[in-house]
Amino acid sequence: MRLYDKSKITLREKNFGLSEKNHQDSKSEKSLPIQEESENKTVQEEIGPENESNESLISELEQKLEKEEQKLGVCQEKLKHALADFQNLERKTKLDIENGVNLKIDKFMLGFLSIYDDFILAKKVLNDEKIDVSGLESIVKNMNSLLSEYGVTKINALGEIFNPNFHEAVSVVEDSSLDEDTITKEIRKGYISQNRVIRPTIVEISKKPKLDNSNGEQNG
Repeated sequence: MRLYDKSKITLREKNFGLSEKNHQDSKSEKSLPIQEESENKTVQEEIGPENESNESLISELEQKLEKEEQKLGVCQEKLKHALADFQNLERKTKLDIENGVNLKIDKFMLGFLSIYDDFILAKKVLNDEKIDVSGLESIVKNMNSLLSEYGVTKINALGEIFNPNFHEAVSVVEDSSLDEDTITKEIRKGYISQNRVIRPTIVEISKKPKLDNSNGEQNG
């Protein structure tokens, strides 16, 4: 009897223990969603201000980026203007240097051409006097080579129509057979260097004769 009772008691205790455990597990399961909900709420409360802070930071960075882009645009415009000014200055400086050099060359050539003219005139006079001019011819040949080396060429004017850019008229002759302003005579040769007129050709030009109406009026 004792053994039976003892085992019965023991079995009852075991059943009670299981029942108590099941009750605690059930209670724990009921409290778990509440705990999770509380934890989620806490996490959301923590994340909320952090998101607002991030959005504010992003907005601030975007504004700063926009301002920097505007500054960059202004700097680019200034750089473009500065580069354009530099290029204009470079072209002007180069042109001024070229013009300065050309003026020096032209001045030298004008002096040289005056001497050249004297040699040409002397050669003509000596030829007319039947004097040997072989020495002068050699000098004139060397002068012609120097003019060619510097790109200096003669202005051929005879028979051309007068052009004030290349010619300088000092006398007029009436000739009905020629067109108006035809060059009839070269008094002094002109020269061009690198498409620049160093010295214009001094010329004589033609004009149409003026009609005399006095005879017609008398006859009338």
